[in-house]
Amino acid sequence: MPPMAEPRAAAPPPVIQIRELSKVYRTQKGEPITALASISFAIEEGEFICCVGPSGCGKSTLLKILGGLVRASSGQVLLQGTPIAGPRRDIGIVFQNPVLLPWRTVLQNTLLPVAVQRLDQAKYLPRARALIEMAGLGGFEDKYPFELSGGMQQRNAIIRALIHDPALLLMDEPFGALDAMTREVMNLELQRIWWESRKTVFFITHSIPEAVFLADRVVVLSPRPGRLVEIVTVDLPRPRDLDLMAQPEFGRYVTRIRHHFDLRGGID
Repeated sequence: MPPMAEPRAAAPPPVIQIRELSKVYRTQKGEPITALASISFAIEEGEFICCVGPSGCGKSTLLKILGGLVRASSGQVLLQGTPIAGPRRDIGIVFQNPVLLPWRTVLQNTLLPVAVQRLDQAKYLPRARALIEMAGLGGFEDKYPFELSGGMQQRNAIIRALIHDPALLLMDEPFGALDAMTREVMNLELQRIWWESRKTVFFITHSIPEAVFLADRVVVLSPRPGRLVEIVTVDLPRPRDLDLMAQPEFGRYVTRIRHHFDLRGGID
């Protein structure tokens, strides 16, 4: 009698589960405005997910709900099986502007969440220094934000969001205020930081090429109310370099996503 096969280990549950999520705002007159309608998808551990859609489609609202900053009107969001009902220590957020405290150095800004959460600074100091090195900011530990370029400030904001080892990193158009060349460099830097940290990332952008370059999967939302149009799996090798953007397969992904918006003027 042949030996019995070993039972397969159960696959780990998704880091994020979004189930029938909707958000309705009220105007001052009490009129309902639906921002999101019946959004459902999951994010696996270590995935880099980008979200694109026209302005006003609810991308930032979705990110704020994932971050516990805004409550959903209906539906549910689970982080590692637990409902997100408010801000959580295991979620890091990076916004379009770095929002560094001008009186704190790179090292001090990196450690800011540790101070706010009243964690043991001595325990996190080696991690902060390691993150600074990983972000290419070695030698700038004692510099203040005004002494840094825009890209360096944003890298400081990214590692600040990573200092307390969050389960999920949310990024709301973090490179939108940067010039085109700096933005390309930051895409490479973010890819490297993500590759080394292997964090689960949900990244909002208006740029379809940026989404295709960074993402494992691209979540495409419709015009308001934001509905899930398609989730595009980006099957391109990693690590990715900027020359990839000139390749036909890269262009096919961009075209596929852009077709969802052509009738409405498109998005960049």
